[in-house]
Amino acid sequence: MFVRRDPLRRTVPAFDVPETTDLEALPLGLREDLVRYVLRLLATHVLIVGATRAGKGSVQWSLIRALAPAIRTGLVRLWGIDPKGGVELSLGRELFSRYEYATVPPMVAMLEELVEVMRERQARMQGKTRAHTPTLDEPLYVLMVDEILALVALLQDTELRTRAKAALAMLLTQGAGLGVLVIGATQDPRKEVVELRDFFPTRIALRLNEPNHVDLVLGQGSRARGALCDQLSARPSMRGIGYVVLDDRPEPERVRFAYVTDDEIRDMAARYAAPEVVKPKPTPIPRQGRHTNKQKRTAGPLLPDSLAELLDEDPA
Repeated sequence: MFVRRDPLRRTVPAFDVPETTDLEALPLGLREDLVRYVLRLLATHVLIVGATRAGKGSVQWSLIRALAPAIRTGLVRLWGIDPKGGVELSLGRELFSRYEYATVPPMVAMLEELVEVMRERQARMQGKTRAHTPTLDEPLYVLMVDEILALVALLQDTELRTRAKAALAMLLTQGAGLGVLVIGATQDPRKEVVELRDFFPTRIALRLNEPNHVDLVLGQGSRARGALCDQLSARPSMRGIGYVVLDDRPEPERVRFAYVTDDEIRDMAARYAAPEVVKPKPTPIPRQGRHTNKQKRTAGPLLPDSLAELLDEDPA
């Protein structure tokens, strides 16, 4: 096939929000053959890599748009970490069940909390099933980190950086089969910067600055097979173009991801806001000791039995 004109030269408008979310085929953009590119999100983690202003937001918001119906029903719980001060993800704040952007300690605490969610689910699944199926009682957790580089390489606080890397490593190595997924985005794919890169089974490479970055993102030999990410145009009109590796062919496929406008994000956030998650109240523990006809005391400070009995006595 000899291509005379670039089929991806025009911006791909945002797809309509689907009536239901198909987690095995999320529509994100158009391939070079003008067939829709769909992403199978179940049981995988996704790494999005691209230079500044390469169009990473198009990938993120197209993915969130495809998840919107499941977010509204609670089948998917979207958590967000935006170390860049909320610049990218804050427009759709209502879509996130949890969202941190201001300071690093709460971000690291969120990662560790998600690890605990994963471990609790692991205990419930043990001996029953090997693969998680999303339900309203056991939803799919999707963590979106807009700049993963800021958590694993740029933190000056050594303790926080170590905790963040340890939590991410746990999520990436054990979370996929348990329905706890990570969507990470970064500008720098070098191994010494993103040590967790190899734990992402699904990778998307947009425009990159160096030829050797291509193989670091998509795998050895990807550039030789046609993924010329370093030759993609930096013109604003060509943002959102990148390469992906499809399951049915060894050659990377060029894709243009749909562009979701700010107004479309605001409308989506208003219509598909995440439901409020109500944490169950802890069951009160009854006080041990003698029983009286009075109602049992279940709250307040712990008292010696003798004093508690005195307070329970009938004044008459």
